[in-house]
Amino acid sequence: MGPGRDGAAEAGRAPSNGSEHTLLELPTPRYEPLDLSEVKLTPIDNRESLVQHERFARPIDPPPGFGDFIASLPRFLAVERLIALRDAIVAAHRAERPVVLAFGAHVIKVGLGPLLIDLLERGVITACATNGAGMIHDFEVSFVGRTSEDVRANVLDGSFGMAEETARAVQAATSRARRDGLGLGRAMGEEILTSGHPHASLSVQAAAARLGRPFSVHVAVGTDIVHQAPGVSGADLGEATYTDFRLIASVVADLEDGVWINAGSAVVLPEVFLKAVSIARNMGNPLDRVMTANLDMIQHYRPHANVLTRPMKTEGVAITGHHELLLPLLRFMVLDELGR
Repeated sequence: MGPGRDGAAEAGRAPSNGSEHTLLELPTPRYEPLDLSEVKLTPIDNRESLVQHERFARPIDPPPGFGDFIASLPRFLAVERLIALRDAIVAAHRAERPVVLAFGAHVIKVGLGPLLIDLLERGVITACATNGAGMIHDFEVSFVGRTSEDVRANVLDGSFGMAEETARAVQAATSRARRDGLGLGRAMGEEILTSGHPHASLSVQAAAARLGRPFSVHVAVGTDIVHQAPGVSGADLGEATYTDFRLIASVVADLEDGVWINAGSAVVLPEVFLKAVSIARNMGNPLDRVMTANLDMIQHYRPHANVLTRPMKTEGVAITGHHELLLPLLRFMVLDELGR
């Protein structure tokens, strides 16, 4: 071969022993699951919280003339979608069909727990589902009347998510769930009711337990602060949240002529809903007449796909807005219409 470029490349190539590539052998790191027994927890009273119960919503009745205000709005876009959702909720309530609110933790953190409790007590909401963070924030509100820490400040010194009482409560709830064959939401609700928390009246899961309404908690392991804590049993936690998955699957199997509202969950609860719908149809349950809705500050891909479009023959409604404004408005609309 001549001294051209190909020849130079051939001359500079390392011997390959018949292989085109020479593999660099590196030592393989050997990791073992981390022992969390040395993790240091701190009392929740030592933690500054960003959310205080004094700022929460109050469940008042719609003022006189509120229906006239709604009737005066232009019938386009979001208004039409809100009215359609209102009408579906009212129709489901009157027909004694399910109305399920699946909510992310932000709904609790912006002070809407009292409104959800009011709707549970009135029988407008018949079942709730949330993620692990929703359970945790609801518990902390019931225990100390505040929740939500400064993540950026605390993660820098390793104190983020280390509230001792929160971890202990989840331990107790999962033990109760194992002992009594309960799901995680019911077990935590009963734990709050029997522990004499000073703000138990603000807990949505305690209200659901008191009223005997389904409240399911869907945990993704590694996403919640209590998963950092020593002593929390992964086996008990997994069994309790799996029981809740089967519970919400039972609710969805009965959802014909009902309503499913996803509020503030971008991934976990839309995925849970999709699987529950598949189970329901696999077992022969009709789901041809179900209203679905997604309420959130931003419309994400997965709620749109897994709640509004994929599961149902008729596309659901997407309404964009802040929970602290949108959910109280929807509540007023429903109560005003029911009052007629």
